[in-house]
Amino acid sequence: MVGGGEGAFIGAVHRMAARLDDRWTLVAGAFSSDPERSRAFGLGLGLDPDRSYGDFAEMARAEAARPDGIDAVAIVTPNAAHFAPARAFLEAGVAVICDKPLTTGPAEAKALSDLVARTGLPFVLTHNYSGYPMVRHARDLVARGVLGPIRVVQAEYAQDWLARDLPGNRQADWRGDPDKAGPGGALGDIATHAFHLAAFVTGETPSAVSAETSRFVAGRRLDDDVQARLRWAGGARGQLWASQVAIGASNGLRLRVIGADAALDWSQEEPDYLRFARLGEAPQVLRRGGPGLSPAAEGATRLPAGHPEGYLEGFAQIYADAADLLLAHRAGQAPPDRLSGLPGVREGVEGVAFITAAVRSAAADGAWISLSEEAA
Repeated sequence: MVGGGEGAFIGAVHRMAARLDDRWTLVAGAFSSDPERSRAFGLGLGLDPDRSYGDFAEMARAEAARPDGIDAVAIVTPNAAHFAPARAFLEAGVAVICDKPLTTGPAEAKALSDLVARTGLPFVLTHNYSGYPMVRHARDLVARGVLGPIRVVQAEYAQDWLARDLPGNRQADWRGDPDKAGPGGALGDIATHAFHLAAFVTGETPSAVSAETSRFVAGRRLDDDVQARLRWAGGARGQLWASQVAIGASNGLRLRVIGADAALDWSQEEPDYLRFARLGEAPQVLRRGGPGLSPAAEGATRLPAGHPEGYLEGFAQIYADAADLLLAHRAGQAPPDRLSGLPGVREGVEGVAFITAAVRSAAADGAWISLSEEAA
């Protein structure tokens, strides 16, 4: 692991999720930009002193040279610190599991994409919400044409934890610092999740965005609210709202997809349920672990219905899929078909293109910006 040391939220989440299915063991790490703190944190986790590193570059060199070196590295640093370790480990021949967004700019995103193509190494982006069983069932419904041609896609991600200034809060501080977070605040932190969720379920990436970003809290340097319109090449239209100043909201990620024949509605705060309606019929509530679900949903289910699954299990599914991807790569085999939607470097490039296009659009009073131009 690179990053995720003392005081970090997401590092602990990754460590718990990675071991949930007994597919991964943490054996090495560079957990902080301070070498002594990094080594001390690794020792506190019970790692071998020889594998508690002072920095990621040292770790990449040493692990690549070991006969029992790491199989993959998980990068869980602030956004601006994704590119350098990802490049270092790919160049050392190590597969990468990286938190989103991929990078803070399109040039670095393209450089990583080119490096993945050149090395052929597995690269997984941890858009964890795509690991939820009912999200995977929603994707299956769309892919099988059950909804008919898609007309409308509505995505939102509402939180309230940044509704006030939080001086001294490490999580708030780096997310509000352009040097660490990149050009987007709520854009890079949560809007990217809503964007990827919409693309994952529909099976298509939006082609253009028109955005307005706001900084409602005085002194804030990055956006804390995003209102965007989306266009799909196939004719679907949509809206995306992401806010970290939405008082009363905790982790309100929601997606509605409306086709010509049917519609679906999923909320992260009630993740075991998918609301589904056919035109002219009574709406249904489909339940995780219940009858009639797709193999994609069943394969991501761990517990019987009625035992809630959620955030950690979604992350765990990404890690389990990453293990299967790595094993297929080692065996010289094509990845199983069920891994076709696993987010990787391509989705990372698309996410960075969305952030970049939304920032440009907002600066141009909501002008429509092509995502393909930003991803080029």
